[in-house]
Amino acid sequence: MANSPENLHDNRLDFRAPPPSPIATGRRSSVTNDDVLAEFLEHSLRVPDLILPDRVFPRQRSVDAPPKIDFQTLDSTETDSVARILESFSGTGCFQLVNHGIPCNLIRSVTTAAAGVFRISPEKKATVSRSQEKIYGFEEIHEEDESEMSSEEFVWGRDENLKLEMEGIWPLAYSNFSEKMEILLSDIEKVANKILLILKENSLKNSKFGNEMIPEQEVIGTICHLYKHYKTASSDRWAGSLRYDVIRMLIRGFDCSHSLCLHVCNESSEFHIYSKKGWISFCPDKDALLVTIGDQMQAWSGGQYKHVIGRPIFKGDNHKDGISMAFLYSPPTISKSSNVIKREKTISLGHQAILAILLSLAYYFLVYIYKKF
Repeated sequence: MANSPENLHDNRLDFRAPPPSPIATGRRSSVTNDDVLAEFLEHSLRVPDLILPDRVFPRQRSVDAPPKIDFQTLDSTETDSVARILESFSGTGCFQLVNHGIPCNLIRSVTTAAAGVFRISPEKKATVSRSQEKIYGFEEIHEEDESEMSSEEFVWGRDENLKLEMEGIWPLAYSNFSEKMEILLSDIEKVANKILLILKENSLKNSKFGNEMIPEQEVIGTICHLYKHYKTASSDRWAGSLRYDVIRMLIRGFDCSHSLCLHVCNESSEFHIYSKKGWISFCPDKDALLVTIGDQMQAWSGGQYKHVIGRPIFKGDNHKDGISMAFLYSPPTISKSSNVIKREKTISLGHQAILAILLSLAYYFLVYIYKKF
């Protein structure tokens, strides 16, 4: 039976072209093409051995120790202590503070108690580990990094959640440790506040923010990074661990923004400073506080003072595993009270206009009363 015109039209519309063949046409077989492709991938995917240049991974450079500043002479006009502080902050970003008034027995007592924090079992440490949402607690250690690390880290602060979590895994000893930390932290804050007042009084003209600190900064308060430094028997392993710490600190730095960092690192062999300028090291004075500049002070000074990261190093046969502390001091403002006083003495133009209108009305009212009676 012959197809009708309608059936022919429907057949033409239903026609579909076959899909193209995935095999390329050519004289070579697919087996040959696969061999060429495999050889190309083998050569192109080979990762080369990379060596970081010095400007990416800085070389360690030994320098003379920063100046030792007597804390008791900061109020005296007969010494050059203030000028030396400003010069150190503009240069290396660090100076040593001696005769600071913090009892050595208190520091020794806190470091002894802090050693017990790191004796907590790894399982319990994992329950109080740090995260992006929680700045306090133990730094998480990955298995692949454990062999390279030369220290453990615990971040302490005035936080109720941290207190509850630590009392849950270290019930009796944590209260004693926290009380001692509170006393030491109070003394540290007094010293840091004194240094900030000196910077304000002597460097205010260089600040692009005036009396105020960085606008709209998040105020966390002073926190403390505690470190337990391991003793490595092999010098090669110690050098590898040190390079690992340098890379880690250059990438991470400190998670919390701060103005000053005061380092307590008694009996440390060396103190290393990392910055964009390079990596320097020196031998610190015993019982001295090492003071370094934070990112808030760099921004407040318009770049005059350079933000650096400090880290003590414990090595040598005469040292056991060392304990060090880094107090990150971050006040809401350098001199908030002085700004309030200035604002209270100032009357805006709008208030002056309202006051003039009220005085005029009072005058006309008194004149009206006088004429009527």
